[in-house]
Amino acid sequence: MPNPTAATRVAGVVGWPIEHSLSPTIHNAAYRALGLDWSYVAFPVTPEDFPAAIDGLRAAGLAGVNVTLPHKEAAAAAATALSEDAERLRAANVLTFAGEIAGDNTDCLGFSRFLADDPGVDPTGRSALLFGAGGAGRACALALARGGLDHLAVAVREPARAAALRSALEGLPTRVELVELGADLSPFDLVVNATPVGQGGESLPLPGLHAGQIVVDLIYRPALTPLVEEARAAGAQAYGGLGLLLHQAALTIERWTGQVAPLSVMSAAALAELAEDPKQGFETESPRSMLTIAPEGPLA
Repeated sequence: MPNPTAATRVAGVVGWPIEHSLSPTIHNAAYRALGLDWSYVAFPVTPEDFPAAIDGLRAAGLAGVNVTLPHKEAAAAAATALSEDAERLRAANVLTFAGEIAGDNTDCLGFSRFLADDPGVDPTGRSALLFGAGGAGRACALALARGGLDHLAVAVREPARAAALRSALEGLPTRVELVELGADLSPFDLVVNATPVGQGGESLPLPGLHAGQIVVDLIYRPALTPLVEEARAAGAQAYGGLGLLLHQAALTIERWTGQVAPLSVMSAAALAELAEDPKQGFETESPRSMLTIAPEGPLA
């Protein structure tokens, strides 16, 4: 990247922790490809410091920030205006500083685009099991419900956390039920992990995985989580979280810059960084898609 100047537009990502984030690599690659004098930085911000950090970043002249765990709900509360999706989900992963603090959620549309582009899944009439009901989980649930999902089972440790998810799907015909964490996975066409479980090598309870299922783990570091490995061993198509990350980033870039995001460039930059880490499990690039790599089935 060229040295920033006073004219450089600055954006970033806020999270805690944030050291693992691929977002700076993805966004900066996009800005270079588009010939934009922009720079994207990761900001580690604790939950207690989040409101002050947003005020400070806005005052410093940033164009906006992406927001990741654990701040998405706090970001929606900090916004002075919310998009329809951010309001419905009670979570924002994009804050744009343009006079007001505009909160948006690109996770929902990003997940829909990922499903269409990588596994090629049409949720119409299908069933899904979702682990987690936080901001990311609600976004995935909304994407699936809008896509015509018939039945959504939600596995959460605290049943009360599913209330916001039910509210997010209000008015949509998808049938929602709560299930235990160790529920049988075999009846479900699609399994989605929207929790951090797996980042440190932990395993979810996964009885009933089988061939023909689509399994998505929103974690992208490590690329081969226990869920991805177990799903492939059972013959299922298993995807990590890079596809969603790329698509929601592309939507953010288009919102901020008004230009079409160079998705293939962003994907190549992300894959190059991940390939440098021997713990990621990346071996070969699939010819099917720039967003999917893996020796035994696509990994988003």
